[in-house]
Amino acid sequence: MFDRTVAVMGGCGHVGLPLAIGLAEVGFQTAIYDIDREACNTVRSGKMPFEEEHAEEVLKEQLANGRLTVSSDPAVVSEAQFVICVVGTPVDEFLNPMVHRFFQAIEAIRPNLRDGQVLVLRSTLFPETSKKVHELFQSRGPKIDVVVCPERVAQGKGYVEIKTLPQIVAGFTERGVKAARFLFEPFGVEIVEVQPTEAELAKLFNNVWRYITFAVANQFYTLASDYGLDYHRIHHALTHHYPRGGGLPRPGFTAGPCLFKDTMQLSAFSSNHFFLGHAAMLVNEGLPLYVVQQMAKKYDLANMTVGILGMAFKPDCDDVRDSLSFKLRKILATRCRSVLCSDHHVDPKVLFKATAQVRQEEFLSAEDVIAKSDVVVIGVPHREYKKLDFGGKPVVDIWNALGRGGTVA
Repeated sequence: MFDRTVAVMGGCGHVGLPLAIGLAEVGFQTAIYDIDREACNTVRSGKMPFEEEHAEEVLKEQLANGRLTVSSDPAVVSEAQFVICVVGTPVDEFLNPMVHRFFQAIEAIRPNLRDGQVLVLRSTLFPETSKKVHELFQSRGPKIDVVVCPERVAQGKGYVEIKTLPQIVAGFTERGVKAARFLFEPFGVEIVEVQPTEAELAKLFNNVWRYITFAVANQFYTLASDYGLDYHRIHHALTHHYPRGGGLPRPGFTAGPCLFKDTMQLSAFSSNHFFLGHAAMLVNEGLPLYVVQQMAKKYDLANMTVGILGMAFKPDCDDVRDSLSFKLRKILATRCRSVLCSDHHVDPKVLFKATAQVRQEEFLSAEDVIAKSDVVVIGVPHREYKKLDFGGKPVVDIWNALGRGGTVA
């Protein structure tokens, strides 16, 4: 019935592309479908449009052997037995889930779907969204099976982790569940079968749990810092060879396109009664302002140039989406003479396309930022920064990336 096994909607993105490469590698005829023609051309040429461990060589291999193709034509979706949807599910300016965008994407592709296909929802979903998608196809057709198989990989490690992490699967029919198993079992991972809403909540709970644990660390950091104490020394004391302290992370800017957004989705699902999630949001989102306030106690910021090293949302990553380094920069810009930025991993063209906040003359090499700044802030602790010569300049390093402690004042 079908010319290929899999088509991945949004297949040139951070979630879809590593999965598409992995599916082709285990033997499935896989098509990438993406409306971003520039990204399609990049991937078609054998280049990853973002940093992803061990993926580019395999991408070239699968393009060369013909198991992986790339297209911006939605007709390719009708050729596949499995259609995997990895469309993003953001929140709006009022922190409400933009579920309508997800359904717009489903409606846009629905004319290209046909009876007998399996629609795999891999996006992070507001609870019971999959039920509504299932009911949509039940009432309006075509006759397809809807399954929920949430992605659970870390940014930049998707290709590696799809072959190691257990895969949650859920469906509304026995046929759908069997199909989901057929799709993911070739990766050799454990399959965890649950109900659709359970699968949706499992993904949300995972992300929100991480967000809350980071908030705990950040709150502890501020408590210690208010008393002039280095939280990293305390962290070492309470975690060193002590099993019940091992899960406590270190402090740092908690950002990116998932954790904050999914905490707000869970809050909306609870009718805004998820007070723990809101408290975590206030702690994590408030950390950049706290750092600047601590800096203002020690430095004459109004007469200083401050440099920020690291504009990505997490270490050793080139993704700037929802990075708190930009929030830090915005706050500093109101307090300082000038602010300079740098990032070892981020392509300047990508940065300027993503935000108009940073001007080209303000984005420099790490060495130039250090040379032209009176004080330097480690926004994200990329591993390369450990080797830099700061020339005796003061460094604000709440991460303790340089091993000198994390106090600001």
